[in-house]
Amino acid sequence: MSEGSEGSRGGSLAFGQVVIGPPGSGKTTYCQAMGAFLGQLGRSVALVNLDPANEAVPGPCALDIAELVTLPDVMASLGLGPNGGLIYCMEYLEANADWLRDRLQGLRGRYFLFDCPGQVELYTHHGALKNVFAQLAKWNFRLAAVHLVDSHYCTDPGKFISVLCTSLSTMLHVELPHVNVLSKMDLIEQYGKLAFNLDYYTEVLDLSYLVDHLASDPFFRNFRRLNEKLVEVIEDYSLVSFVPLNVQDKQSMRQVMQAVDKANGYSFGDQEHRNLEALMSAAVGADFHFSSTLAVQEKYVQSQDKAVEEEVMDL
Repeated sequence: MSEGSEGSRGGSLAFGQVVIGPPGSGKTTYCQAMGAFLGQLGRSVALVNLDPANEAVPGPCALDIAELVTLPDVMASLGLGPNGGLIYCMEYLEANADWLRDRLQGLRGRYFLFDCPGQVELYTHHGALKNVFAQLAKWNFRLAAVHLVDSHYCTDPGKFISVLCTSLSTMLHVELPHVNVLSKMDLIEQYGKLAFNLDYYTEVLDLSYLVDHLASDPFFRNFRRLNEKLVEVIEDYSLVSFVPLNVQDKQSMRQVMQAVDKANGYSFGDQEHRNLEALMSAAVGADFHFSSTLAVQEKYVQSQDKAVEEEVMDL
């Protein structure tokens, strides 16, 4: 079948998100929260589970890869471990792309949320899932990759540099419009004090300060040259930045939604715009035109100040 006929069979344009990221970053929780948020705005949302290891998908699921293949079955029948089993499942999905196309065809007219596996190598160098995304593009799906990273990595400069490298590698490999998200911002104060303001991490500002901060640690002092080179690679590409996310905060959800809509080219009509205005006004009052990043930063600083006050009172 020619590429042109594949596209024609896909029908009209469909928009959506492929939600990717390491295990525990909150992908399924994000899909559920974003699906509910978009539903309040009037979008008809279809949740598609592409994670064969996700045996208990919470909430309604329009399409589940478990109908095609599951990780436990692959591990049991082929004697593979979890990582090898997930790679096999994605290669099996790629080989059975017709199954995915036919099932998605019946869901046309909806906004899609693809909940993807939590295996980093699938997004950094393995080709199966990337090829599935490319097939979706041929079927007239306009998708943005939403890459979730747990915000607690911000509290450790060494881990944050590794997150930047992983995010950059994922952006270059997946080849989709990309939105990097720092998830679980409501829990960040539990992991300790940040070395810099939150916008330093979201905007990925001058990383030389991060290298200097690492150099104060005797262990990382020996790897200063390596860290400097890693930072140079990240800054040379100048691609990585993050949007902070708290799924319980409508302002935060709104900011992520608008970043994704810009990335995948989705344009909403007047009715959805009115629904958004009404939803946000009910959440934070009529005047909600302020930066969500600043709002999160203010909450974080207040939490830190309160902790200091409690320590002083204890003394």
